[in-house]
Formats: sequence, structure tokens, C-alpha cells
Amino acid sequence: MNSLTLIPALFLSFFLNINQIQIQELFGKWQLVYFDGIERIRKSPQFLNADSATQANMQYRIQYRLESTVYQFSAGDSLKFTDFENQQLVLKKAKVKLDDQNILTIYEGNEVRQAKIVEFDANKLVLQPISQNPGAGKLVFERIIEKKEK
Repeated sequence: MNSLTLIPALFLSFFLNINQIQIQELFGKWQLVYFDGIERIRKSPQFLNADSATQANMQYRIQYRLESTVYQFSAGDSLKFTDFENQQLVLKKAKVKLDDQNILTIYEGNEVRQAKIVEFDANKLVLQPISQNPGAGKLVFERIIEKKEK
């Protein structure tokens, strides 16, 4: 292999490594602000044909779910997150791993879930769950900036 063909390969390798996210970059709290599945609900015939009181109730529940879904990544590959079980908000803990393809694996008890980080910057995290479930749409999180106490 001559040096001219090696340059594009090195450039491509360098470019791909720049996009690799480090787990430490995720540290902090992230608020769910958008979920594709919610948009499907809002566009569904059941929602669109519901009376205004039912729609308002559903909108309230959707908003509550968004506002209540927070992921907190911290050292030790640890994740604390809120989830709903039987209509109740619960705090859960899990271990996480981030591979070099930006696949986030969440280990919670016997359950293992994966999501591809498809977009990331200092204030935005977009996850695409890796699932057989067709309702597993993108989740968009925004970083929660903690206010410093004076």
C-alpha cells in the first residue's frame, strides 16, 4: 500500500473516532423533551376522535410523563432514571456501557436494553432504541443545568 492510499484511510479513521462519545460526556441529568411514540399517540384516531376533556387528560398525562422522565448518568457507569410502573413514578438504578459505535447498553436487573446515540452535543442527547418493538421511536433529551447555590 503506497502512502497516497493510506492518507484517505487515516483520514476516515480519524473522522470516525472524533464522533465517538465518551461515557463521561453523558455525566449529569437529562430531561426527556420529545418521544416519537408520543407523536404517534397524538396523531392516532383514538386521540383525534376523543372529546376535548379526554384529549386534555391525555395531554396532561403525556406532559407529566415527559417532565418526569429524567436520566442521571454518573461515575462508576451508573444510571439513575425515573420510570412508570402501574401508573406510579419510580426511581430505578442501572449500570451502563457505551461502546465505540455509540451503542448505549443499560443493565437493569435481568433486563438489558440498548439504544444508539444518533445525535449528541453538550446539551442534547438523542437515543434510538434498538428493539423489535415498532413503537420504539427516538427519545430526545436536554441536559438539565443545575443552578449553583450562593
